Amino acid sequence: METKTRKFALLGAFLMAAVFFFGLGSYGLIDPDEGRYAEIAREMLETRDFVTPRLNYVKYFEKPALHYWLTAAAFALLGENESAARLTPVLCGLGGVCLVFALARRRWGLEAGFYAAVILSTGLLWFAISRLNILDMTVSFFITLSLAGFWKGCEEERGYLLLFYGGMALATLSKGLIGIVLPGGVAFGYIALTRRWRLILRGLYGPGIAVFFLLTVPWFWAVCRANEDFFYFFFVQEHFLRYTTSIHDRYQPFWFFVPVLTAGLAPWTGLLPDMFRTIRAEAKSGGDKGAFGLFLGLWFAVPFVFFSLSSSKLVPYVVPCLPPLAILGGRVLSLIAEGAEGSKPAAKRLVLINGIFLSLAAAAGVVYPLMDKNPALYFYTLPAAASLALFAFCGAHHRGDQGKMVRVLCLLAFINLAVFSRGFVLKAERDSLKEPAAVIEERAEPGDVVVSYKNTAQSLGFYLKRRIVLANVLGELEFGARQEKDPRWFIDSRGLKDLWFSKTRVFLVTKRRKEEEIEQLLGKHTIIPVARIRDAVIFSNFRSAKGCVFE
Repeated sequence: METKTRKFALLGAFLMAAVFFFGLGSYGLIDPDEGRYAEIAREMLETRDFVTPRLNYVKYFEKPALHYWLTAAAFALLGENESAARLTPVLCGLGGVCLVFALARRRWGLEAGFYAAVILSTGLLWFAISRLNILDMTVSFFITLSLAGFWKGCEEERGYLLLFYGGMALATLSKGLIGIVLPGGVAFGYIALTRRWRLILRGLYGPGIAVFFLLTVPWFWAVCRANEDFFYFFFVQEHFLRYTTSIHDRYQPFWFFVPVLTAGLAPWTGLLPDMFRTIRAEAKSGGDKGAFGLFLGLWFAVPFVFFSLSSSKLVPYVVPCLPPLAILGGRVLSLIAEGAEGSKPAAKRLVLINGIFLSLAAAAGVVYPLMDKNPALYFYTLPAAASLALFAFCGAHHRGDQGKMVRVLCLLAFINLAVFSRGFVLKAERDSLKEPAAVIEERAEPGDVVVSYKNTAQSLGFYLKRRIVLANVLGELEFGARQEKDPRWFIDSRGLKDLWFSKTRVFLVTKRRKEEEIEQLLGKHTIIPVARIRDAVIFSNFRSAKGCVFE
């Protein structure tokens, strides 16, 4: 790589770190997911129980404990705040970028590695999940680590298989059995399709197997010993039944991840056809290159098909598919930038497909606020639409200098991230309970009770650092609520009335659309409005000496 290009790569690395960390704690935790995982970690620190996860102080067994441990460690180091809550996914996101860079560089050179890192880090879905305190980026990083270790261990030094098994173990501790199923499925598919059966014996690496069990068994043994009901709930209900039935009401059609992937790769969607063409081209070349192309194809296909067949689908499930696509895309971009033989058609496809897709996306940014009847959204959607349109325009007007086009698009991709990151603020304004919690904290006194009506209000407990009474709602806390010995914390309408008309001062938080329902249930004359903050409303049964707030 030329000196000028090396400097450009260093600039790209700086921009990656800058956009991933900038403003990380500038918006409140987005409910329900961010509030949930932050509160579980906070309660672990408070109770000093790192074996049994709890949410709102009742057992919560939907996921294993590693992500909670990492978040709790960040809280211990940096304080219980939004930046610390999001530190683990950001580091895992950047870690995945580094692994992609290393794999692409090893196979195709430094330039391909750099472009692969840019594609992954600036793709909207990878970036978005890296900035949210949810488990998907954590498990995706460890799956990426595991598969990188498998490839290196099979094709180079066997000791790299320690990463294969260690990554599987940590992925399993992050989100359950998919940490074994996905890397294991890719490895088995690779061995079967290449018919290199000797890799089975090579892959059964004693030290690696020992590392896997040393990392996974202690926590699973401890949590099963402390909670006899863990095994059925976690392994049967949250794995088998969740995958095969619509028990969690998350059913989507088989093709659901096709548009998710298409949009999630933006602004690099135009590279998709040539990513898949690269797999075919590598396969035709035979030898190690063909094997690597097949491996990347399986790395993409196994999780994509696995989750497409599932009865439970959510957008972040497709994230583990992105690293192999980024590696393939890095190869395509490096060839375009070099002006290699046959690269002009790939450049034209990139420009054409991006021009169509990004123009449609930009148009949607203009139309959506009209459909939502909310002109204030233009403050967020118009800059995003302009950024996508600029990306498409610059690609279409490169005037034959493919190297310059690629470098300009890389810089625009980082600008695009900076623009789209404002969407986190918009989402937090809609779904965070940080401001309502601040109003309650200012007015509440020891002995006061906070109630959330028909909303599990995950972040409310985190910000108030206290337990919340849930009225007429259980949601994902149903399992823990069934084992709750104190009936005061999960109440129905009758229980809410009894509490409301007791001598205890109550702060009740609910959605604005539930205001009339609350008035009918408790009586309008008994309700004292405390604050209305966007979609949230706070009531009390006793007038606060500190007055009321309205927004």
